[in-house]
Formats: sequence, C-alpha cells, structure tokens
Amino acid sequence: MILSDVSVKRPVLAAVISLLLIAFGLVAFDRLPLREYPNIDPPIVSIDTVYPGASADIVESRITRIIEDRIAGIEGMRFIESSSEDGRSRISVEFDVDRDVDAAANDIRDRVSGVLDNLPLEAEPPDIQKASSDDDVIMWLNLSSDRLTVPALTDYAERYLLDRFSVLDGVARVRIGGKQSYAMRVWLDRNKLAARGITVADVENALRSENVELPAGSIDSKERQFTMRIKRTFLTAQDFSQLVISKGDDDHLTRLGDVARVERTAEENRLFFRGNGIPMVGIGIIKQSTANTLEVTRAAKAEMLRLNPTLPTGMKINQSYDTSVFIEGAIKEVYKTLGIAILLVITVIYLFLGSLRATLIPAVTVPVSLIATSLVLLMLGYSVNMLTLLALVLAIGLVVDDAIVVLENIHRRMHKYGESALVAAFRGTRQVGFAVVATTVVLVSVFVPIAFLQGDVGRLFSEFAITMAAAVAFSSFVALSLSPMLASKVLRASDDENFATRSVDAVFKALQRGYHTVLAGALRHKWIIVLVFIGVGASSSWLLTHIPDEYTPKEDRGAFFVLVNGPEGASYEYIKKYMDEAESRLMPLVEAGEVTRLLVRAPRSFGNVAIFNNGIIIMVLNEWDSRRSAWEIMADVRARLGDLPGVKAFPVMRQGFGARIQKPVQFVIGGGTYEQLAQWRDILLAKINQDNPGLIGLDYDYKETKPQMQVVIDYDRAADLGVTVSNIGRTLETMLGSRRVTTYIDEGQEYYVLLEGERKTQRTPDDIQNIYVRSERSGELIPLSNLVSIVEFADSIKLNRYNRVRSITIEANLAEGYSLGEALTHLEDLVDEHLPAEAIIDYKGQSRDYKFAGESLLFIFMLGIMVVFLVLAAQFESWIHPFIIMLTVPLAMTGALLGIYLTGQTLNLYSQIGLIMLVGLSAKNGILIVEFANQLRDQGREFSEALIEAADTRFRPIIMTGITTAAGSIPLLISSGAGTETRYVLGVVILSGVIAGTVFTLFIVPAAYDLVGRFTASPKAVTQKLEKELQQSSDKDVTG
Repeated sequence: MILSDVSVKRPVLAAVISLLLIAFGLVAFDRLPLREYPNIDPPIVSIDTVYPGASADIVESRITRIIEDRIAGIEGMRFIESSSEDGRSRISVEFDVDRDVDAAANDIRDRVSGVLDNLPLEAEPPDIQKASSDDDVIMWLNLSSDRLTVPALTDYAERYLLDRFSVLDGVARVRIGGKQSYAMRVWLDRNKLAARGITVADVENALRSENVELPAGSIDSKERQFTMRIKRTFLTAQDFSQLVISKGDDDHLTRLGDVARVERTAEENRLFFRGNGIPMVGIGIIKQSTANTLEVTRAAKAEMLRLNPTLPTGMKINQSYDTSVFIEGAIKEVYKTLGIAILLVITVIYLFLGSLRATLIPAVTVPVSLIATSLVLLMLGYSVNMLTLLALVLAIGLVVDDAIVVLENIHRRMHKYGESALVAAFRGTRQVGFAVVATTVVLVSVFVPIAFLQGDVGRLFSEFAITMAAAVAFSSFVALSLSPMLASKVLRASDDENFATRSVDAVFKALQRGYHTVLAGALRHKWIIVLVFIGVGASSSWLLTHIPDEYTPKEDRGAFFVLVNGPEGASYEYIKKYMDEAESRLMPLVEAGEVTRLLVRAPRSFGNVAIFNNGIIIMVLNEWDSRRSAWEIMADVRARLGDLPGVKAFPVMRQGFGARIQKPVQFVIGGGTYEQLAQWRDILLAKINQDNPGLIGLDYDYKETKPQMQVVIDYDRAADLGVTVSNIGRTLETMLGSRRVTTYIDEGQEYYVLLEGERKTQRTPDDIQNIYVRSERSGELIPLSNLVSIVEFADSIKLNRYNRVRSITIEANLAEGYSLGEALTHLEDLVDEHLPAEAIIDYKGQSRDYKFAGESLLFIFMLGIMVVFLVLAAQFESWIHPFIIMLTVPLAMTGALLGIYLTGQTLNLYSQIGLIMLVGLSAKNGILIVEFANQLRDQGREFSEALIEAADTRFRPIIMTGITTAAGSIPLLISSGAGTETRYVLGVVILSGVIAGTVFTLFIVPAAYDLVGRFTASPKAVTQKLEKELQQSSDKDVTG
C-alpha cells in the first residue's frame, strides 16, 4: 500500500497533509451558510388578479381558466393550484426544485402578458410574485404602544416601518396583522339623500370633480418661471363635510355633511390582532419561496433592534412568533449531540485499547475527517444544516472504524510477533490496506447513488449522503496515512494496562473463546444457521406490514396554530365573540408558563373579500425542557375548546418540510362539475363517518352553504324608466359594500375616501327599498324596490382547481397511532369502491410529499444494494464472495425494523435513510472476515483452518467497530429539545441495525463462506496462475 508506506517513511509529510486538511476545512466551514434543511424550497410563483364585483364562477371562467391555459407547458412546472372567489383569482405555480425562481417568474410574466387583452376590462392587471399566495408568515413582530390606538399604530407602521422590513434580502412581502388603516369614511344616510333628491352617483361625481389637485400651467416673466397648481382644499373631515353636492331651487347649497356622517377612522374596523390579551399590530414577514428562513429572520431581528431606539415614547417592537427559534434550537442540539458522540466514541476506544497513546491514533481521525468534509460541502455549494450535521454525528462512529482496524492489526503484530512499532506499522497497515479501502468504497458506493436522486428527496438527502461519503473517504485517507505514522511513533510494546483495560481484555478473551466454540459447532451444524437466516428474513416481511409509515416524524416545533372556523356567512361580531371566549380559555396556559405568546387574529385571511367567519390563534410555547410536550398541550387545547357550540377549533402543528400551516391529510378529488364533486365528497364523508379509523377534524374546501342574495333586475321596467344596470349595480355596491371614490393627503401620505351606507340601516333585505337611483331620461328619483327583487340562495364563495381540473380537497388531522400512509390507503380504497371511474384523485401538501418520496427511496434502496454488490464483485474478483458478504444486509434490516417496531416509531424519510445506510454498515464487517480468509488461503492454509482463524482474528475489530458505530448513535437517542423526534428515529435504526448486523455477521458470513466459498478462488488466483504459466513459458524458452 503506497500511501501507508510513504507515510511511515516520511512522517512529517503525513502530518502536514492532515494539518492542511484541517486548516482549509476550518476556512470552508466558516464560509458555509446555515439553514434548517438543504435548499429544497421549490420555486413558487403566484398570480393574483382582482376583479371587483365579479362572482366566483365568473372569475373562474373569465380569468382563472384563461391564465391557466396560457401558462400551461412552461418548463419545469410541477403543479398548478388555483382558487376563484368573489372578486379575486389566485393561482400558485410550483416548479421543480432545480428551476431558477427568477427565470420561472419571467416565463410566467411573458405568458400572462399575452392574455391581458383577453381579460375583462374591469379586472386589475395580474400581480405576479415570487412567493406562494397562501400568506404563510414565517415571523410575527408585535408593534404595541401604551399611548396610541390601533389605527394610529397601523399608520405609523405603514409610514415608517413597512418599507424598512420589505427591502430586507429574501423578504417577499410584509403583512400587517390587525391592520386598521386610516381612511375618510363617508357614511351615507339614505333617508336624507332621498329627502334632498340626491343619489349615490351624485355624491360620487361631486367628490371626483371637487377633490382634485391639477396643474394650472405656468407664468413666465423675463427671468423666472412660476408653476401654477390648484391645491386640494379637502384635507380633514370638516373640509369634506363642507363639500357642495348640489344647489336647490331656493339656491340652498346641499353639502356632504347634510346627507352623510364624515369621519377620519379605520378603513376596516372589523378585525383585530391581540397578543396575550393586549390589542396591537402585527408585522408579518413572508419570505420569498426559495429564501433562507434563518437569514431572513436574523435580518428582521437585526432591523428590529436598530428601529426600537428610534421609536416614539411608549412604542415598542417585540419579537413574537418566529419559526427560526426551532431551527436554531435544533441545530444547537445537534452540535451538542456531536460533542457527546465524539467523547463517547473516544471513551469506548480508550476502554478497548487501555492506553492514551493508542487512543490518540483513532481519536485524531475524528477532527481531521469531520473538518475536512467542510471543503467538499463548500465546493458543491451545500450548507450546514440539520441533515449534514446529523450525517457528521453518524459519521463519528464510522470514521474511527478504519483507524481501529489499522491500529488493532499493528497492536496485534507487536504483541504476537514481537515486531517494533515501526515494522508493525509498515507491515500491519499493508496487511489490512485492502480491507480498509474495500470497506470505504462500499460505504461510499451506498451513499453516492443518493446524490443522483431527483426531486425533493434527492435534494434533501444528497447533502446528507455526500457528507457521509466525504467523511468516510477522508477517514480512510487518514487511517492509511496519519494513523500508521502516529502508531510508528507513539506505540510502545510495554504500555501499562489499567484495571479497566485488563477487565475489558479478560472479557474479550472469554468472549473470543466462547465465540470460537460456538462458531465451530455452528459450522458443524450449518442447517441451524440456514434456518435462523430464513426465520429472521421472514420476520422482516411481517414487521414491514405492521409498522405504520408516514412522510416525516411528528415534530414538536415550539409553536402551533389553532384554526377556528365558524359557519359560512357568520358575521364579524359572531366570530369575535367566540375568539374572545377561546382566548379567555387559553390564557391560563400563558399564566402557567407553558405558552409565552398567545396571538389571536380574526379574520384569518388577508384577502380583499369581506369573509369574517374564521380566525387563527398562534400559540408560541416555552422552552422544550420547561413544559409538557406540544402534543399534550394540543390535546389540552382541543379539550378546552371542544365544547364551543358555534365554531370548530382544531390545533395544527406546522411541519418542517414544506412548512405549510395545514393538516397532514390533503386528499384531492377532481374530474367533474362542482355539483358532481360535491356529491362525491358527501359519499366519501358518509363512508368515512361510518367506520372512521382515525381521521379527526375532517374538513373540505368547497362549502355551498354561504348564504347569498341574488338581485334580480326587471330589465324591461328599468329600460323603460331610463335606469341602466350598471347604475343599479354601482349604487348597491356603494351602499351595501364600500366603494373607494377618491383620495386625500395627510402629512404627505395618501389615504382613501370611502363611501358606504350607514350599516345600522341595512340589516335586512327589505332595507334596499328606500335606496334611490336617478333616471337618465327624466332625471327623477326611482326607488330600487320598483326595479329589483331579491332571491335567497346558498353557494360556495370559493371555487378551487388543481392541475387545471375542478377539485375539492378533503383534509384531516391524524389520531394518535394512525399514520399518514394508512389514512391515504383507506381513502384510496373508498374511492375505488364507491366513486365512478371518472373521479380523479390527487394529493396536496404533506400527503403529496409522502406519496412521491416513498417511490424514490425504494429505487435508491435497490440501487444501493446493486452498486455495493458490483463494487464488491470488482474488488474480490468473484460473484460469490459479494453474495456471502451481502447476506448480512437483510439481517441488519430486520434488527432495525424490530427496533422501530418496539419503540413505536414509523417508517419515514429518516428511518428509510437509516436503512439505506445499513446496507454499507452491515457489509463492512463481512468484508473483514472474507478478505482475511482469502489472504490466509493465498498463504497456503487449509480452507476450514483459514476460515476459523480469520473469524477469530477479526472478532475483536468487528466488535470494536460495531460498538463505536453504535456508541456514535446513542447521543441521538438520549438527546432532548428541538428536533428530538427526527434524531431519535435515526438513532433507533442505526443502533438496532448495527447491533443485529454485527452479531449475525459473526455467524452467517463464516457459515455461508463454508457452504459456498469453498469452491471459489482468491482474488489473486488468476494473477498467480498467470505468473506460474509465464514462468513455465520462460523456462521452456530457456531450455529451448
């Protein structure tokens, strides 16, 4: 082995190479960005189009479908999700993770610009943004004051704070929660209007014509020019009250104040935002779809610290809900786990070797390998994140393995053959060099295929796999360079042994004697080993069918949401009453110290449509070690709010991948008209409720129960009286809704002037009787009751489409012990049994991620096994030896599955990645036995003797490497705090799999080698045969 030979002969060179790796690795680590997960956030582009006054079905046909048809076929598009509601169309387009978000947004803009002429003239131009349109806020900052009202706080935030946060890098938009922007509200009194012969249109026209600021040319003298302007004279509520609308026959001027109440107040006061019961304004940060959450929240917090000293007296910005708290906590816990794992592994090595000198040799491989890995991460554009750090934790147990194998062989030669440290280092490393390289290539060949996996899972775990592969490759390099050099310098044949070491040695010798006896017996009765192998292998199939599966483990992320839904059409007063009651029931959790911030907001959406039947409660929890589990608190919340009679309240935990605030089950049915879809939905819900296996909080997004009133115009009568349909529509829109007519300036800021009828005079459908419109023919006032009739009906105000198909989404939470995989399978079976063939099913959110991730991981698992087999075949120059080594893989899998089953875990992304790792880990030990047996056979030993000596000799390094790998995973099991759930399941898989793989390797591999390896030659057989024949050929030439 050239590398080890040069390192032993040139010790300074070996040391310098490792020191250079550390130096450059530290520089690389300092430059790596920090994230929660690898950059897997897919590029999302949203198209938001406002069409005032249009119903949902008109919006769907005139805007949503036209834009969807136009943008279909853009490169890299994964799916289109859209919703059409009264007055608004929202379309979200998600692209492949490797698509550039700016290029995707530009492609969307180009396509949409081509259909602008086809959209209704009244529709506003589509607003295209590089963020999802679901308003998913990653951070809430609370602006509070002991002196200002909520409208005044809102005004300050909009004037001075909004732009400061909007320009931060990675911020898509900033929302103001509980926003009550100032406006000049003109409350029209219909009776006073009628008494003075004035219509709503007259008021609108007067405002538009009088409240103007116009250029009036200029005056030029010989030397100067003066610009003339007509300044606005309407700046205050008093000014607007004096605005003249008409002049009566008696020359009396009718002013706005005579027919309306004018006041400067909130544009919309039917909303609120409270923190721990105190009214305030929330500043919500929404990141761009591909931005780094940690960087965005850090920039926002830094801006908050800069702004706080400059705020007026009594005003303060407080940090509230923050998704990065969990991320930073989880990363901190992983660093802690990393430190514990290093200490644990080094302690285990010391107990085995009994000498600080000897312990130093494998111990130095840990910092060199881990730090040098940063170089690879930087070169590939990766980041420090939860998965790369977890990979380093798991790599700790692996990086010392090669050094232990080298050291143990050097140590054995010094004691057995009496060689000096220099000679033992030179010969011992040469002897195991092939085994070290073989195990390294096998481990790397398991991880590298993961890097070629496509989609979210590929991007997610390629960084994990490359980190593991790089750490293992560097450890192999260090084991063959720095380790033999250090061994030649620091090992002493006469190192004193302490009591612990002597005890461990005594135990090992006893175990080795017992192992020799049992193995000899097992080789005489190989059929017992075969039966054990078959039994263990068969049990794995049983375990697979009895372990629930899901996308990711349920995580306690330190905050959760309570979504509150009232009946369709519920008023603001109705929902506010229940939100106040819910807040009062949950405040004891704040007083108990389990919840630090209780944020209550109603209504939940930021849309343009006045929908008041919902609200949201954000519960920010205390530190993990000073409270109950979030799931217990969520169950407590469910119990506290369960008996609220007029609303449904259900807690939801936001998950890491995708980071959406929604329930895990997102089952989409599509393919028909909305009437058909509603029938199919009702069939499914009825069947679910007959035998509900564990779906709780069932809900759906198409509710045809919103009470509505259709205004039916008697067209002939209206035409006869000279009243246009648009006049009727605009009058009703102004009186019953709220119409923006013009603007006014206050201290440099522009605000809206809004017209609306007095709300207290329009409580029932009959109240439209005394609203008047003017005839364009006669100029007379005509009551609307003569022209229109009211028809009551119920319909959905929101029409959803998914992948350009009309759809309804059924969503649900999962009961304890019921997995996502089981839920989706149950729903699919119900669709197959009870719905017609034209029904299309699809998935959203976490359900979609789960469905597509499972297929990818199965492919990678099979690819990993195949690649390892082929790599071993190339190394051993045999098809049988790799088969013998790979027999331990299903046994290690069975051990891991048993660990999952006994600890109540699930098959998810983390546990499946752990299983893929076990392919390499379990093959590693088999290589040591088979490779040494081949060496002994090459030296002329008899087959059975070579096999038993190889198993005996490799018993100690196999047990040592198995225990160090297992020790590296123990901190994952005992860790606490943020992200415990994901670390725990990975630790269970590795610990149980490695223990099972190590134990079975010691018996299955020798037995299989004895059964089928007897008829194989060693890798050097062809070389030896060639040398022999060449020798014979040269002898003939000489004699000839």
